[in-house]
Amino acid sequence: MMKKKSISASNASLVLFLCQMISALDVPLDSKLLEELSQPPTITQQSPKDYIVDPRENIVIQCEAKGKPPPSFSWTRNGTHFDIDKDAQVTMKPNSGTLVINIMNGGKAEAYEGVYQCTARNERGAAISNNIVIRPSRSPLWTKEKLEPNQVREGDSLVLHCRPPVGLPPPIIFWMDNAFQRLPQSERVSQGLNGDLYFSNVQPEDIREDYICYARFNHTQTIQQKQPISVKVFSMDSLNDTIAANLSDTDIYGARPVTERQPVLLTPTGSTSTKVELRGNVLLLECIAAGLPTPVIRWIKEGGELPANRTFFENFKKTLKIIDVSEADSGNYKCIARNTLGSAHHVISVTVKAAPYWITAPRNLVLSPGEDGTLICRANGNPKPSISWLANGVPIAIAPEDPSRKVDGDTIIFSHVQERSSAVYQCNASNEYGYLLANAFVNVLAEPPRILTPANKLYQVIADSPALLDCAYFGSPKPEIEWFKGVKGSILRGSEYIFHDNGTLEIPVAQKDSTGAYTCVARNKLGKIQNEVQLEIKDPTVIIKQPEYKVIQRYGQVSFECIIKHDSTLLPTVIWLKDNDELPDDERFLVGKDNLTIMNVTDKDDGTYTCIVNTTLDSVSASAVLTVVARPNPPFDLELTGQLERSVELSWIPGDENNSPITNFVIEYEDGLHEPGVWHYQTEVPGTQTTVQLKLSPYVNYSFRVIAVNEIGRSQPSEPSEQYLTKSANPDENPSNVQGIGSEPDNLVITWESLKGFQSNGPGLQYKVSWRQKDVDDEWTSVIVANVSKYIVSGTPTFVPYEIKVQALNDLGYAPEPSEVIGHSGEDLPMVAPGNVQVHVINSTLAKVHWDPVPLKTVRGHLQGYKVYYWKVQSLSRRSRRHVEKKILTFRGNKTFGMLPGLEPYSTYKLNVRVANGKGEGPASPDKVFRTPEGVPGSPSFLKITNPTLDSLTLEWGSPTHPNGVLTSYILKFQPINNTHELGPLVEIRIPANESSLILKNLNYSTRYKFYFNAQTSVGSGNQITEEAVTIMDEGKMAMASRQVDIATQGWFIGLMCAVALLILILLIVCFIRRNKGGKYPVKEKEDAHADPEIQPMKEDDGTFGEYSDAEDHKPLKKGSRTPSDRTVKKEDSDDSLVDYGEGVNGQFNEDGSFIGQYSGKKEKEPAEGNESSEAPSPVNAMNSFV
Repeated sequence: MMKKKSISASNASLVLFLCQMISALDVPLDSKLLEELSQPPTITQQSPKDYIVDPRENIVIQCEAKGKPPPSFSWTRNGTHFDIDKDAQVTMKPNSGTLVINIMNGGKAEAYEGVYQCTARNERGAAISNNIVIRPSRSPLWTKEKLEPNQVREGDSLVLHCRPPVGLPPPIIFWMDNAFQRLPQSERVSQGLNGDLYFSNVQPEDIREDYICYARFNHTQTIQQKQPISVKVFSMDSLNDTIAANLSDTDIYGARPVTERQPVLLTPTGSTSTKVELRGNVLLLECIAAGLPTPVIRWIKEGGELPANRTFFENFKKTLKIIDVSEADSGNYKCIARNTLGSAHHVISVTVKAAPYWITAPRNLVLSPGEDGTLICRANGNPKPSISWLANGVPIAIAPEDPSRKVDGDTIIFSHVQERSSAVYQCNASNEYGYLLANAFVNVLAEPPRILTPANKLYQVIADSPALLDCAYFGSPKPEIEWFKGVKGSILRGSEYIFHDNGTLEIPVAQKDSTGAYTCVARNKLGKIQNEVQLEIKDPTVIIKQPEYKVIQRYGQVSFECIIKHDSTLLPTVIWLKDNDELPDDERFLVGKDNLTIMNVTDKDDGTYTCIVNTTLDSVSASAVLTVVARPNPPFDLELTGQLERSVELSWIPGDENNSPITNFVIEYEDGLHEPGVWHYQTEVPGTQTTVQLKLSPYVNYSFRVIAVNEIGRSQPSEPSEQYLTKSANPDENPSNVQGIGSEPDNLVITWESLKGFQSNGPGLQYKVSWRQKDVDDEWTSVIVANVSKYIVSGTPTFVPYEIKVQALNDLGYAPEPSEVIGHSGEDLPMVAPGNVQVHVINSTLAKVHWDPVPLKTVRGHLQGYKVYYWKVQSLSRRSRRHVEKKILTFRGNKTFGMLPGLEPYSTYKLNVRVANGKGEGPASPDKVFRTPEGVPGSPSFLKITNPTLDSLTLEWGSPTHPNGVLTSYILKFQPINNTHELGPLVEIRIPANESSLILKNLNYSTRYKFYFNAQTSVGSGNQITEEAVTIMDEGKMAMASRQVDIATQGWFIGLMCAVALLILILLIVCFIRRNKGGKYPVKEKEDAHADPEIQPMKEDDGTFGEYSDAEDHKPLKKGSRTPSDRTVKKEDSDDSLVDYGEGVNGQFNEDGSFIGQYSGKKEKEPAEGNESSEAPSPVNAMNSFV
């Protein structure tokens, strides 16, 4: 537990140092600020550590640095000061540390080989560059050597050595011939990593005298060539022939053919080897084997897998390549060479070392006086690198002491620094494989706060988006930043704000109320400064109607909509893209304000269309896919295979389906022998099928074509296939639809449907027609006819059955035996009429007729049924005779009765019955007479109401058009209708049948009545007709009501005037009243002036109503009443109609004009009569009844 606590305390100290380092100042990259602040030097550019130069060109050693004040530069060469002023060939660029060594004017590059280092220095410190090793490139010539020809036995291995001269950098090796053509390489022949050319086994085609190794030196752009190498290959047979000429037979080699050999590794040798590679480099492992047949190489890693995504095989898998190796790639790699005779293997033990690499490189540190900070330099490598520190280019152990500085291994700790503590520190991490050098300065500054963000800067942000308000600042010590909203706002705090270390204020979700001025205040112990910025929140741009997925047929028109809503202060721009690229430059594309229209769409228009809306603050987009569909392209490459006598296989390649899947293929054929140019349907197959087995008929010259079908329609037919003529054969089938029907009583007409051309199966198509009488022991009578479809047999008995058959034949023979059909010879008219005809009358409109059937032999044909002819002789209720119209009812089959509907009541009818066959009708039975009884009458022909008076109406009517019997009386019913259209008591009157008019008296005046009128026979009452009419209003009462309205109005006027006028005004009013007693009244004057044009004057001859007048005979009816004569509804819209003021018998006007009292005078009550009202209606009611 104590150990854990001590570790925690150590970690706490480390965290404290890290926090101090993180809290150090960052100097903003502001050009104006950088010009004002002092800064130690920083190396910005330098030449590589290992710098190979072209010896023919000037040497340029780069060293650039920045600082304030600008730094001065100096160089060391091989660890000692390099005085460039003493060497005329060496110059330094102005305001730079870059050296230029003039080689092209007499200098030699070899004289300037060495290790160079640059130092940049100003008053605040010194920075140093890496050690730059300068070496001129070299491309030496090949040493001359005499090369003997390589004589190799066929099947043996061979290595042609290149051994290029040692150059700087090493050359690139390749093998070519005299014609400068690269030599072909394969699994058998390949070049190794060392440049040698390896033959796993030699073949006769390897014989040549121009195997040439080339070395290319890239730095000097030169290529060196080795002397050509000759290779000769001999076989054992040729060797034996040579020896046989010099030796005896017994000494000759035994004949030994080329023998196969198991693999042997040519490189590397032995069973194991080692390889060291540095971290981050490319690991190349090689195995090349000899053997016959040529071995195949395989690689594995023992105890693990080859790293995925970083492993590659080259040179026909003879080279294993692993890129970006790390320590984890260390291990044993085995290559296995194998052929049919065996295998060989080699294990390469790989160790991955590492030059130093950074874990944490030191970073520049800006501090204010009295602050603390740290520089950390951490590196790793294999072996682990050592860390050493320098101050201003001098080892820190011998550098001037600084009490604020303490070195702790890879960390320098600064405490309570002062301005004199400014310096540049170098960290060097090195091991045997290399080194790292990093400069990091400590700059101690005392600066009051500065705000670098421009004053009153305007920020515009889309609503609901983050708003970032900058407050770039600098100061030493590091200033504290506070934000305020508005001029006198309080400091901003809370979770709705985020305060960044660089001074930026973030409003994560800016709303409309976030708009306004914001003030940033920066302060440290040396001062305080503030800056104000403005924030505006804009409405977001929204696509309220996005483009939608469209499917359009080729050559059609399509439109994509892109309707947007945006902030009124932002100017949007709309861009349309096709497949994330610009729209084609085509006039068919029409870009509107809020849509894109494509005219005459083609296949190339298929794709994704995107509407992009941009403003200065936001961007939105929406996409939709356009699919262009069309009928499929026709199939092609039709091919016939597997031709047989009755079948063939047809195959084809489908055309483009044009974005609509092919549902099926239709196969058609043409018979070039019988119907050239005419295509017939053969069959169809699903759209996934491209072959079909077709059944064929003999003696047809077939051509086929295929049509593709999709949802859009059918393709054009494909090109016809090759023709295929099938062999002739007997007919397979006989004619169809064979019939025997006589056209005359003594013949039999035999007909059939002829075979089609392809059904004939061969030339010379004919028909064998056979017949014999059924149920008679006769032989078949046959005749052979040409290719026709009818044969007539004469001299037959009338309507007898025959057995018939028709057989097809051609030049090769007959079709199968046909089936027999039954036909009949010709029909004749029936011979006898039906007997015992009886009629049973059911009611006044329906009767039933019976008859006895005729003997079937007398029908002399197919019995079709019986026909009943019937007609009305006369009506018993009327003397008028009309034209006799006979009606016919047909009863199918052998039926012996039937119903006769639709008869007229009270009438005399006749009928007869006849039998019918296919030839016609037989004789009629004797006429049968019957009568229908009386029925209820029809409705009266008309009802007219005329001559309306105060208490009477005249009714006129016409007798029924169809009395259907003897009329006994008429029934009249009527009842009054009140103002709310409710019906009153019903009164019924019976009228003698010989009357045609009636005057109804004692009716209420100005009352609407509804009448119901119908006729009666002894059977009952017929349908009724209805009518409405109105009695006339009493004009005297109407005038009294008018005067009362006038007096009431004058009274109101007099009362008002008495309160406010002098006595003279009262006298004028009295005069005015006396003047108006004998003339027209205001209501009547207005009615005269606004007479309704729809109300016609009543004529004395027809009893219709006229317009309002003073005459006693013409009273105004209820508003909207129909006239009794023509039942037409009329409306009266007088502006001063009393109806507009209300209803009732006690209406009067108040002083303020409100209706409170009696409007018209009361009428004495009269004794009630019948169903009349006991109280006379008021003129208002009389007016309201006119509706």
